Amino acid sequence: MLDKKFFIENIKTLIYAFIIAIVIRSLIIQPFYIPSSSMEPNLLVGDRLFVTKYSYGYSKHSFPFSPSIFKGRIFDSEPKRGDVIVFKTPADNRTDYIKRLVGLPGDQIQFIESNLFINNSEVLKSRISKKDKIFCGNKNIDVYTFEELLPNGKKHKSVYLKNYSYKNSDLFVVPPNHYFFLGDNRDCSKDSRFLASVGYVHRDNLVGKAQFIFFSSDKSIGNIFSFWKWNRSLRFDRFFKKII
Repeated sequence: MLDKKFFIENIKTLIYAFIIAIVIRSLIIQPFYIPSSSMEPNLLVGDRLFVTKYSYGYSKHSFPFSPSIFKGRIFDSEPKRGDVIVFKTPADNRTDYIKRLVGLPGDQIQFIESNLFINNSEVLKSRISKKDKIFCGNKNIDVYTFEELLPNGKKHKSVYLKNYSYKNSDLFVVPPNHYFFLGDNRDCSKDSRFLASVGYVHRDNLVGKAQFIFFSSDKSIGNIFSFWKWNRSLRFDRFFKKII
């Protein structure tokens, strides 16, 4: 009897722990891993970060497997231009992407001679480095690094290839209840400029706001089990770094 009771109590504990974990992950905070270089230099491959799920309210995509338990968003709050946001791609409503919010509903977005325009006004950018190297996939590329100033005063770093490969675009007009996202690695990001694969993102597809990096490692040097390489593989300067 004692063994049976012990077994049942442990099963209950595991179930309770699982339920609590699901609630925390769905309603409060969720960890994410950065697998691509589209947000360099602000987010690096190997960064692990926390995303707050409550920042913009909740939709079905707030929960694992996106169950159709209700329509629209509840307890919703409007995101701000410049926020770094995790969202489900409109292409499959399943894959998580992380990009910077640039265009709000009704905005007009366009690139003219590699300069970003929002509602016919150029987004000011100041070059802060012309010697940086970043990744684009597996390639290490030379870039110019800029500090961009969005219309609401939000500043962030962005990088462009030195030959400015993405120069001119069509005029994008953001539909109602949708948003326009860009990667900070402007010439190496699949984002809202590519309508067939990402395009405009519906408000219901927002998952949460990226808040801070809690861990970061360079897998090209060694994995977490290669403790003799930790001094080179772990990016200690990125631990608990706030995302801006």
